[in-house]
Amino acid sequence: MTITEFMRRHYRHFNAAALVDAADAYASHVEHGGKMLVAMAGAMSTAELGCSLAEMIRQGKVHAISCTGANLEEDLFNLVAHDHYRRLPDYRNLTPQMEKELEHQGLNRVTDTCIPEGEAFRAVEKTILELWSRADRQGTQHFPHEFLYQLLREGHLDGSFQIDPADSWLIAAAERDLPIFVPGWEDSTLGNVFTAHVLNGDLSGYRVVRSGLEALGKLADWYCNVTMGRPIQELRQIAPAVEGEGGSLRSISASKAECPVGFFQIGGGIAGDFPICTVPMIHQDLRLGCPYWAYFCQISDSTTSYGSYSGAVPSEKISWGKLDIDTPMFVIESDATIVAPLIFARVLGW
Repeated sequence: MTITEFMRRHYRHFNAAALVDAADAYASHVEHGGKMLVAMAGAMSTAELGCSLAEMIRQGKVHAISCTGANLEEDLFNLVAHDHYRRLPDYRNLTPQMEKELEHQGLNRVTDTCIPEGEAFRAVEKTILELWSRADRQGTQHFPHEFLYQLLREGHLDGSFQIDPADSWLIAAAERDLPIFVPGWEDSTLGNVFTAHVLNGDLSGYRVVRSGLEALGKLADWYCNVTMGRPIQELRQIAPAVEGEGGSLRSISASKAECPVGFFQIGGGIAGDFPICTVPMIHQDLRLGCPYWAYFCQISDSTTSYGSYSGAVPSEKISWGKLDIDTPMFVIESDATIVAPLIFARVLGW
């Protein structure tokens, strides 16, 4: 029995049925020529989601990623320091003193997994600093992921991999030059390291790494190019704003898009809220009609609640101009480390 056959046999109701429905709709979306943006929060890279996400990227089932700086770097850390990671199955029973001992050992805990500071953070720091310094001298700027692409493509880490490169989603993304959008990069280890080197005077300033606002602009341009076949600057010249009732701007049905783009969200927070706001920004603030997101699925263990973005039902996004009435919408209230690989397996035909 394949994984897909197993799910069809056993996952018939409740969250399990929502998982199957969402996976089927994802597969249908990309099989009919649509593209998918994956928004990744939490600690999915440390959970080694790359074991399935990398193949999704290589087979053209993922076309862009929005992720936290932590997810971006932690796939790299796992790639070069996996043998030095320590798993703590009994993590729920750790005392504060035991946590302090982990700190003294340079072991930074993420739930049941400790990332080794010396073998992961500091091993990468020297090489990445060289790339930051090179850009600083040349007066060039790059997004956070572009520096990591340079690390991999220029062979700086050759010979130091401790996992099968096929299980690294970052390597797969670099191979396909996948667009990656990282909001709030300062909320990451390498973001902290970069800031420290600026404060130490090792780098001339912060502009070496392009900001989250620039990432939002880049994402908006990518979205317009994919869905309407033109960058924003061209659209502004040829596509006047389309006014709806009461002077509000009317967006475009996803079915009218040159290539519809779906939104697959793992977890909540900035990794999801940042990219999904691109569509209302384009048609409400830029005053350009653009297609809504053509598919939406969120995996989250945040229960529905008042005032919570992560716990909001998808239909709330209609009033914000993110989704349309007929957008396929799914919420799976479960652990993403369990659910996401199963959905990816279905989409990959496993």
